[in-house]
Amino acid sequence: MEITDFSHPIRQSSKGIIVIFAFKTISFFKKFFVLFIAFGLSIVKNQTLGGVTPFRLLLGLITVLIVILIIAILKYLNFKFHLSDDDFHLATGVINKDNTIIPKSKIQNVYIKQNFLQQVINVVSLKIETAGDKKSEIEINALDKATALDLKFKLFAKNNVINAVESPTQAVGNDRDVFFKVTPIRLLLEGISQNHFKSFLLITTFVFGLYTELEDYLKALNIEERIEDYVNFDEETIFNLILTNAILILGAVLFSLLFSVVKTFIINFNLEVVEHQKTVEINKGLFDKVSLSLTPSRIQNLVISTNRLKQALGLHTLAVKQAMVNVKQQKNFNIVALEKEQLHYLINKLLSGYFEEEGEKRKPRPYYMRIAALEMLLFFTVLNGLGFAFLGIDALWVNLIFIPLAVLYVLTSYRKAYYRISENFITIGSGVIDTTTQILEIHKIQSVKLKQSIFQRPRKVASLVISTASQSVTIPYISKSEALSIYNYLLYKVESQDRDWM
Repeated sequence: MEITDFSHPIRQSSKGIIVIFAFKTISFFKKFFVLFIAFGLSIVKNQTLGGVTPFRLLLGLITVLIVILIIAILKYLNFKFHLSDDDFHLATGVINKDNTIIPKSKIQNVYIKQNFLQQVINVVSLKIETAGDKKSEIEINALDKATALDLKFKLFAKNNVINAVESPTQAVGNDRDVFFKVTPIRLLLEGISQNHFKSFLLITTFVFGLYTELEDYLKALNIEERIEDYVNFDEETIFNLILTNAILILGAVLFSLLFSVVKTFIINFNLEVVEHQKTVEINKGLFDKVSLSLTPSRIQNLVISTNRLKQALGLHTLAVKQAMVNVKQQKNFNIVALEKEQLHYLINKLLSGYFEEEGEKRKPRPYYMRIAALEMLLFFTVLNGLGFAFLGIDALWVNLIFIPLAVLYVLTSYRKAYYRISENFITIGSGVIDTTTQILEIHKIQSVKLKQSIFQRPRKVASLVISTASQSVTIPYISKSEALSIYNYLLYKVESQDRDWM
């Protein structure tokens, strides 16, 4: 295998022009999506576009594409990178020139990604993330895989995790120890058993947002008048209307389920977990293939999630949180459809010495249920107000269903809430539909904050907010004396331990 010399400035593969052009073109069409929809609706109505002929419209579109292509070529020519002994150097810019220097010791993660276009032209992108700002991510759009693996290895050459990252020879060899490989059946079960309420809200929000953007154009098509021509508000029509709404709701629920299943397949297609001596490698994705390495010293939090249906099917999800990882890429750090034994093995691989039952399991004060009940009361007050305003007093019958659900919500959320503090770890449990367990190492704590509202002070109740470099977790509504004791204990442990947080 030919080894690339990274000691002097080099460009990425010339295929990078194609990738940059594609990204810029997609970005352009996303930005003006509503405008294109408006043009389409105007054409449907046989309206003129202010005297703009189809030929002029096509000519303008070709001009835009040519401009984007020129920008892509200039970006490619001005994108150069190289390595020194301790740093990664990057020069970018078309008009304004930027020079970025990243110390290798500050690199949080390096992972390889391959979208559908990159799969077609046989290149990969390499992304570099630091523990700094979320926007500091650097991406090299087009490298052959061998070069990307070599660069990834050398980026850790002066790093304290050099021995934990496999060499390019090891990475492409046949001695890969595949610890876990998901099957299509388990992926299907994973998609079916997810919390579809989130998917339903996402789809509803998208449809409502699209309608809001295109409301004026839809009104111009006289859709409401056309519907009114077919509607006579007799008893049979009202019954049909109710039946239609029920069918629409059922269809929306089924579509949400289908959406969850398809999304799970696309993100986690061909998921495999490869075990190395000191790291765990994740490979997955259909249209966007990703390959990343998890190094225990870089991990800030672990989040385990499941629910009753998933537990019955033997499914668990392990989410790995690292310092300031791009939010859009966070889904790539999730390992789904794990069996319980596999989950425990990975936890102990990534957090050496963790024992689930170590430390006393403690509950929040009953004040926790009072706050949850007040939240549900506020929600139902708003819901009933809107229902009464639009549908009248008959809408209040829905409380016969919602009130028992509210009681179940309060009791379930309290039952699942707990915390456990051992010598080196903090474990916090929570959830309603899903059961979530968060684990963090005490020596990686960045700050501890004691919070107490004016309503909590007379009751001597407080909450602790514990922050790492990736996220904050909360121990809610415990006694103030206990909160102070934990606060002082955690500060003492952090200050007395001579261990780096990454």
